[in-house]
Parts: sequence; C-alpha cells; structure tokens
Amino acid sequence: MTIKQNQAFARNNKRKPIKVRPVNFKAEVVLFNKPFDVLSQFTDDQNRKTLKDYINVKDVYAAGRLDRDSEGLLLLTNDGKLQHKLANPSQKTDKTYWAQVEGVPTDLDINALCQGVELKDGMTKPAKVAIITEPKVWLRTPPIRERAAIPTTWLEITIQEGRNRQVRRMTAHIGFPTLRLIRYRIGQWTIDGIENGSYKRLSNV
Repeated sequence: MTIKQNQAFARNNKRKPIKVRPVNFKAEVVLFNKPFDVLSQFTDDQNRKTLKDYINVKDVYAAGRLDRDSEGLLLLTNDGKLQHKLANPSQKTDKTYWAQVEGVPTDLDINALCQGVELKDGMTKPAKVAIITEPKVWLRTPPIRERAAIPTTWLEITIQEGRNRQVRRMTAHIGFPTLRLIRYRIGQWTIDGIENGSYKRLSNV
C-alpha cells in the first residue's frame, strides 16, 4: 500500500464510539392522532403546521412518516432501536389504513390489491384488503370533495411496506382514487381512544 492508501484505510477502519444507553434510560412511545394538513416533523421553514403545534414531549422522533394530507396514527419514540424497527420495511410491521375511495370496487378489484399491483417503483407485496362500513371517525377540516353522482367506499388496507404514498397509488391503480386516508394501526398500537389532534404517552414499552 502507498502512504495515501494506508491513511485512507486507517480513516475508514477507525473504531466508532459505541453508544451506551444510560442505566436509567426509559423507552417512551407517543401515539399521536395526526390531523389533516399537519407535517410529520417538528420544524418547517414555510410556517406550516407541524408536530410542535400539538406535542409537548422532548426527545421523541417519528418512527416513519405520515403524509401531510393523511390522518391518523403517527408513532414517536425516544428509542432508536424501536424507531428503526417500525420504519424499516424488512421488519414486516403491519400498518392498517382506512381509505375512503371514489366509486365502488368489485371483488376483482379487491383481489388485485390483495395479490399485489404493478406501480412505477415495482410490484407491491400482497396486502390484506376488505370493504368495511364507514368507520366512526372525526369530521375532516376541510371536508373531502365528493361528487354527488358518484358513491364512495371505505376500504381497510393492511400493508407491511412503506413506499411514498403507497396506499393512494394502489387504489388509483385499480381506478378508485383515495379521497381520505386514515392510518388506524401500526403493529400493536392503534388510535382507539385518542381524539384527533391529541396524543397518548406510553412508558416502559
């Protein structure tokens, strides 16, 4: 090796300090029922609504994201391992969404989503999809734009992936655009008992 190669090797193989949790570390999870038009982050340079407007808990960060125009469960934690597990698709964490779509899908349409559909970034993995009765949820502000002549349908969709706007793209692919999207569940946690715009703190999870 040349001198430069030796120096580069030494830099690349320098031992990184191992982060050790404090003895008194307590894992904390925050379950937030995110409203429509709120960013899944604490800061924004465009003066839009963020998590800071709703959550007064220090040192917690979102495990995954929820689009600004989507509602429902956003999980935050101070536990890096848990955050990585929930945000990493390879961990196969179930995420359940309630999607209000325009039109009435047939059994063939539902089956297509269950088996996987071809999106621009590849095939989706098999999903669990079912037509459900309209869930008892909060009114959205502003309300969705419905066309009087076209009925809407609520779907319950469970996936383990986390591609950008995946559920919306899946329903659009089969011809039924999503008008409203609510994430109901991540793994073992749901929005049950949490009002929209409110959060629940869980310790020692």
